[in-house]
Amino acid sequence: MKLSGDKLNVIQEILDKTEKEVENMDPVNILIAGKTGVGKSTLINNIFREKLADTGIGKPVTKHLRKISKQSIPIVLYDTRGLELEQSIQNQVKQEVFDLIKKHKNSQEAIHVAYYCIQATSSRIEDMELELIRDIADKIPVILVLTQAIGKPAEEFKRYLENMNLPVAAIQTIMSEPYEISDDYVIPAFGLKELVAKSLQLIPKDVQKAFTNAQQADIEKKAKDARRWATRYVATSFGVGFIPIPFSDASVLVPMQITLLAHITAIFGISLDKSTIVSIVAAVGGTSSATLLGKTLVANAFKFIPGAGTIVGGIISGTTASVVTSALAISYIEVLSVISAKEKAGESIDLSLIEKLMTRQFKKNIKLNRKQINNKELEFEEGSELETALNEYDIQQNQSLPFYKKIIPTIKKTIEKHQNKH
Repeated sequence: MKLSGDKLNVIQEILDKTEKEVENMDPVNILIAGKTGVGKSTLINNIFREKLADTGIGKPVTKHLRKISKQSIPIVLYDTRGLELEQSIQNQVKQEVFDLIKKHKNSQEAIHVAYYCIQATSSRIEDMELELIRDIADKIPVILVLTQAIGKPAEEFKRYLENMNLPVAAIQTIMSEPYEISDDYVIPAFGLKELVAKSLQLIPKDVQKAFTNAQQADIEKKAKDARRWATRYVATSFGVGFIPIPFSDASVLVPMQITLLAHITAIFGISLDKSTIVSIVAAVGGTSSATLLGKTLVANAFKFIPGAGTIVGGIISGTTASVVTSALAISYIEVLSVISAKEKAGESIDLSLIEKLMTRQFKKNIKLNRKQINNKELEFEEGSELETALNEYDIQQNQSLPFYKKIIPTIKKTIEKHQNKH
């Protein structure tokens, strides 16, 4: 831990520990195969964060294989090209894929799973593709991904493939992005969460954390993993044998809380900069002094714990420290979930609103007992805590907009309604 006199740069320490945790993750390696135009790039950009197909570095590995990776995202993708070309080229592509799998077998670069993408609307699969799928499946797990899976034809095509009894681990229909049928009807994206779940069942346990970090399709999965880890961490750090500490020495909580926040950030895999962390931590404690985060956090917490009275000059019990740190963890997870949802939607984050949201969530969570915290819902579904947190942010965002920006959507709806009448 880096100290400057008796001061600790809490924010930088969180960022440094987060970066180190991500660097220590064994990367997950995935082969993305399929003909050009079947939606591989769209799939990659929507299932993995930071538009990886567009912003990642694509390095040619062989003549027909491209390696896609990006610093700070613990995943490597291998994309095939040229499958739709003449037979001799197809044979070259196949050989390059098999050589890649063989070369990296039993190493950190081993290919863990293959996504073979087929456009569902084509309702056909060539013999060459069937042969390639069988050959790959003989070496690594394969998931058949049916892209642009619109309507009944896609379901019939899926049943057709299932009846072929191909040696694949799973067949998943997806719509990577919302599909606009008309101005009034849009088919929402679907299938990506299921693809994430099936992938996690197939890849080795030691790279599952990396996959969770890299994927953005299932934010609830990130939140649940973070909650599960935080619960164990708090129970271990503040167990029955935890020695009560004077309030003046509350700064001893800081190393534990830094580790807690850094690990949660690493699980979520969102690119938080210093200013974002400052806003979140400042909402419940301090940002630069070792005494501020631990002491101020506990002092602030006691304002919200019913019947607790004042703690100044008193003793902090293990139970109190545990409750406060649990509330910090749960609130942080909920706020990171909102940030992840906004990033996924391509929306910018208002740091002042994030700070207000963190304050609000912490005030709510500090009043809960351990059982209530453990039973909180972690879904972006109506009535859940995460859905409520997201709505809180949206309400604040709308309230902070100037009047003319608030009224424009209403005017648009009125005009559209009038046009539809005529």
